[in-house]
Amino acid sequence: MNFNFKEIFTAFMVLFAVIDIIGNIPIIIDLRKKAGHIQSEKASLIAGVIMIIFLFLGQSLLSLIGIDVNSFAVAGSFILFFIALEMILGITLYKDSEDGVNAITASVFPLAFPLIAGPGSLTTLLSLRAEFHIENIITAVLLNVILIYVVLKTSSKIEKLIGPNGIQIIRKVFGVILLAIAVKLFAQNIKALFI
Repeated sequence: MNFNFKEIFTAFMVLFAVIDIIGNIPIIIDLRKKAGHIQSEKASLIAGVIMIIFLFLGQSLLSLIGIDVNSFAVAGSFILFFIALEMILGITLYKDSEDGVNAITASVFPLAFPLIAGPGSLTTLLSLRAEFHIENIITAVLLNVILIYVVLKTSSKIEKLIGPNGIQIIRKVFGVILLAIAVKLFAQNIKALFI
């Protein structure tokens, strides 16, 4: 076992920035209003399971369809880049159909996937795997899942406490961090494609 606090903390912060559960509070509140209720346990658990399965099988799945990790990471860096732009500029580039939203479907789709365990977090997991020990990444994922559960359970209280301006500030700060992560991910992996 190679548990390393620095690796766990870095992986946790990167995933926290990518998942952006605090910045997604307005979306969560909107979903809760539309569905009437969100199953926080189910959403957190499904997102965690998707992320851990992808951590182990993602590379095999990619090689099965003939895509290398560097290409996936470059594609993922574009997704992270656009998510960061959405956060910083307050625009919506990705819009999903919201017909027939209920508590069960809202908890799984779009909340667990793709909002929490989406293309950005899955790409990030693969790039983290190239840099960090697997047990540190799993610990970071589990810590994020616990935090996600707490945020989902207390989203309305957090909204009242922070207020709309506080949420916007947090969203923009994490947007800039995510933009830097996207640029780093792109730069590291684009080199590997041409070597």
